[in-house]
Amino acid sequence: MARSRYSNHRRRRRGSSGFLYKLLSVLVICGCLVAALTLFFRVDTIVVTGQSRYTAQEIQEASGIQQGDNLLLLNKYNASGSIAQQLPYIEEIRIHKELPETLRIEVRECETPVAVVQDGFTWLISSSGKGKIVDQLDASAAGDYAQVTGCTLLAPSIGSEVVLGSEFSLQQESLLGLLSALDEEGMLPNLDSISLEDLSVIRMGYLDRFTVKLPYGADYASKMRILKLAIESDYVQDNMTGTFDMTREDGRVYLDQSTR
Repeated sequence: MARSRYSNHRRRRRGSSGFLYKLLSVLVICGCLVAALTLFFRVDTIVVTGQSRYTAQEIQEASGIQQGDNLLLLNKYNASGSIAQQLPYIEEIRIHKELPETLRIEVRECETPVAVVQDGFTWLISSSGKGKIVDQLDASAAGDYAQVTGCTLLAPSIGSEVVLGSEFSLQQESLLGLLSALDEEGMLPNLDSISLEDLSVIRMGYLDRFTVKLPYGADYASKMRILKLAIESDYVQDNMTGTFDMTREDGRVYLDQSTR
């Protein structure tokens, strides 16, 4: 009976020692992996593309990533957020890790912002996403940009998103949707103005010769494709002016040459 208890005790000791040995082995392996990650896959080359307003050095510094950082352990999302916060003209950021030692940062900058004049300043707004405010200039600079009228920005600041009053949520959604559609079709450089003063219809100045009437809350991607095709058609001559009415329920676009 005593021998049986002794045998059981020895088996328990062996089992306990085996578990500790396995645990120690796992910890050693993990330590070796961490050491390997620390010693290898360090950032040696940082490639920045797509920039024009900012330099590659400015973008790299804004990311917070330095040569020698571990490529596998660095947080791409924190780096992207830091770039967007410090360099507001940057609209899109993509960061790629290329083993063993290269980090590639691809950016797209806001090239054609629109302007809102308010409180003696010109606030420049990008066309992407939720409409980030990318700059604050003197009111006299507004003439260099397509202007948005009939709206008031709430607490505007560089780097913040466009926010209108809660009672103008449809106007805000429509403005941002229209800007995004114009950008997608490459039409922003020809935009003259957007008026939100009439709460029943948006009026857009385009190509210095047309007024375009648009409903609020529309599928602007589709409407901008239709407008682009209409202007490029043989029917619309280079010397034509007038008003494109895109508010009809039948979805067609009508050009009235007698008005603008």
